[in-house]
Amino acid sequence: MTMSRPEAAQPPAAMPSPAGPRQVVAMPAAGALRPVPPPQPPRPVAPPATLARRQGRHVAVFFSFLALVVAPTALAAGYLHARAADQYASTVAFSVRAEDAPSAVQLLGGITEIGGSGSADADILYEYIASQRIVAEIDAALDLRAIWSRPANDPIFAYRAPGTIEDLVDHWGRMVRTSYDAGTGLIEVRTLAFTPADATAIATAIHARGTDLVNALSDAAQADAIRLARVELDGAVEALKDARAAVTAFRNRNRLVDPGAEAGTQTALIGELEGRLAAALIEQDLLSQRTRAGDPRLAQAELTVEVIRSRIAAERGKMGTGDGAALADVVGEYERLQVDRRFAENSYTAALAAHAAARAEARAQNRYLAAHVEPTVPEAARFPKRGMIAAMVGLFAFLGWATIVLVAYALRDRR
Repeated sequence: MTMSRPEAAQPPAAMPSPAGPRQVVAMPAAGALRPVPPPQPPRPVAPPATLARRQGRHVAVFFSFLALVVAPTALAAGYLHARAADQYASTVAFSVRAEDAPSAVQLLGGITEIGGSGSADADILYEYIASQRIVAEIDAALDLRAIWSRPANDPIFAYRAPGTIEDLVDHWGRMVRTSYDAGTGLIEVRTLAFTPADATAIATAIHARGTDLVNALSDAAQADAIRLARVELDGAVEALKDARAAVTAFRNRNRLVDPGAEAGTQTALIGELEGRLAAALIEQDLLSQRTRAGDPRLAQAELTVEVIRSRIAAERGKMGTGDGAALADVVGEYERLQVDRRFAENSYTAALAAHAAARAEARAQNRYLAAHVEPTVPEAARFPKRGMIAAMVGLFAFLGWATIVLVAYALRDRR
């Protein structure tokens, strides 16, 4: 019986592919050798010119690193350790304080308020320490130009004398550092100089000028308070004089010392006359009933009634109209003048008390500059910070160099 070749020896049929016709891959028969793949072409080798350009860029980056980073850092470190002069730091710390005891003005009921708050004085003092005024004053007292220009071979940290006052103020900002805590009102000042004595002298001068400023502010506030109290007192005196003069003129014009008392006297007299008139009328009625017409007693009674009525009318005429309106106007004007006089007297009393309290307050220093750290005397030079300055120079030089390199590569890639 003849058998056919195994199916595995026959070439496989092509299988359809869902993505399209698939290429037929011939599987080698059993025992057949696999075909050797063709050799791959060699990778292209960059020409020598390209390699030279790459090596040139790397060399340029390296030398730029040396020129822009290493050289400035080395120069800064060399200058700091070879030529930079030692600087000594003195520290003084103080604050503006006010007396906690109540003032005489407050004890009088707060008629006026003297002075400002210590926080406002601390703000003023902080600005004053950085101002041109204190620089000029301390320079006139200590000669800051000579103090800060002593190192002859240190042109960076030393002051270039003589210079203008603006130059000196700029150098003051470098050598004098002030920190201020607005919450607590504490001010700390650090002064730098090339000798310990000079640094301490500058710190002491700043504390002395600050004390003078606070005292001047306190004196100005007290003087202003006394001046205002004096103005109020003078106005109260003039008002009291005018009120009393108005009362005197009223009395002379109306010829009455006290219109109220005069009105009471007139009213009592008229009341007494009206009582007599009533009694005379009763007597006249009795006589008219008991006697005949023509009786002389009846005529006398009628005459008495007429006389009393005339007197009552005359007394009412002295008071003005029949209802006493004119005298009421006089009494009303007098009472108004009396009210004005009493108000003027009270104002004068209050102004006199305020003036006395202001003078008493001015004699006491209720605000002062308290130094909780006296000017220190340095023993070692801690400035300039050579290591930190050299590291900062190196850091910024490296950042600048890296920025330049990145920009250069970005521009090259866009070509």
